Amino acid sequence: MQDTVTTSALLDPSHSSVSTQDKSSTGGHTSSTGPQPSKPSSITPVPAKSRNPNSGANFHRMRRIIAEDPEWSLAIVPLLTELCIQHIIKNFQRNPILKQLLPEHQQKILNHLSPNLPLAVTANLIDDENYWLRCCMQRWPVCHVAEHGGSWKRMFFERHLENLLKHFIPGTTDPAVILDLLPLCRNYVRRVHVDQFLPPVRLPAQPQTGDRSDSGSEGEMEEPAVDHYQLGDLVAGLSHLEELDLVYGVKDCGMNFEWNLFLFTYRDCHSLAATIKACHTLKIFKLTRSKVDDEKARIIIRSLLDHPVLEELDLSHNLIGDRGARGAAKLLNHSRLRVLNLANNQVRGPGAQSLAHALAHNTNLVSLNLRLNCIEDEGGQALAHALLTNKCLTTLHLGGNELSEPTATLLSQVLAINTTLTSINLSCNHIGLDGGKQLLEGMSDNKTLLEFDLRLSDVAQESEYLIGQALYANREAARQRALNPSHFVSTITASGPENSVG
Repeated sequence: MQDTVTTSALLDPSHSSVSTQDKSSTGGHTSSTGPQPSKPSSITPVPAKSRNPNSGANFHRMRRIIAEDPEWSLAIVPLLTELCIQHIIKNFQRNPILKQLLPEHQQKILNHLSPNLPLAVTANLIDDENYWLRCCMQRWPVCHVAEHGGSWKRMFFERHLENLLKHFIPGTTDPAVILDLLPLCRNYVRRVHVDQFLPPVRLPAQPQTGDRSDSGSEGEMEEPAVDHYQLGDLVAGLSHLEELDLVYGVKDCGMNFEWNLFLFTYRDCHSLAATIKACHTLKIFKLTRSKVDDEKARIIIRSLLDHPVLEELDLSHNLIGDRGARGAAKLLNHSRLRVLNLANNQVRGPGAQSLAHALAHNTNLVSLNLRLNCIEDEGGQALAHALLTNKCLTTLHLGGNELSEPTATLLSQVLAINTTLTSINLSCNHIGLDGGKQLLEGMSDNKTLLEFDLRLSDVAQESEYLIGQALYANREAARQRALNPSHFVSTITASGPENSVG
């Protein structure tokens, strides 16, 4: 008590007696007149809640001791490590320090780095997928990382490059904008998908003095002096490029529509052919919706002959006819092509016959898509004859080709002996009632076909239903083989090779 009085006196000597009375009353006991034993280096704490209304004012007049401050904590003072990490994050653009740090410190820095840092700083330094995830989500609200091999870093660089290509204007945009990105993205870009190539800016035409008829076609115009962006230098620098998916056209042109915006020129074609011929890592090439005719298709296909690794060629939704189809047939015999898509073109019977001749002896192609052409029974029967000897094709799409009963009759023979086809599409044809019965008869001996599309083909409902039942039985058998492959192999071995063939 003597210490308390002394402390109060140090703060306010004139009110020492008042402080003594308040302290004695606050303690809740009657102080004796006798001497009290002193407690050295000890100060009596003042309760937070006191019955005496004057105790609050007296408390604020007393000396505050750190140990009695409920808000004081060591955590308020940052650790030196945290201060260093904050400094590195703040100055990362000027002085990127990452690899020299411990893994836990690297992760703290990566979690707080801005996704807006220049690519020249981050491209070859940061491999953390979470950082590139934040970069992607900030730029694009919809991200399908599965289309980019499951890598967020690969997705960022592929989509960033695609955006630059889609908005490149020949003669206006500096090519260095794209080429300067090559050293940063060459190790990460494996797929380039560009659904728009902008043409050069055209100046207003000079008025002509002579009369000009208004009856001329808008499509009859000279090709521009400057063409679309040439991909040669870019593709040559992408050492891991595997897929090239291109569309020569303009999206969202609105009221500025002109046929010239959708012109894949001969200079574009020759440049692209030289580009893909020199790209020995290319596995998938797609050139769709670009008005590719027979001549341009043959230029493209000629550059792909004997390509070392090409597996898929997609020239759908163009203007390719029989001459282009003959070029594709030659490619089947001079490549390792596994997928060929010529859907929605102008292929007719002679072109389909050329493809059938190549297909009869081909050992690589597994998928052929000729839907929305007009091969008719002349081409359909030729393809059916080829399938009698072909042992590799698994998927055949002939929807919308004006096929009828003669083709169905030959396909029924194919179904009876072919053991590799798993999917056939004959939708939107004129198979007819008798043709449906023929196909049903062929399905009775088939154990491998899993999908057979006969919608809108004039097939009887009963035949279509029974074919569906046979397909269901084949799918169930395939599922059982997948679940118990060892049992299936032992069954084949026990029955003997002579019985397994029949």
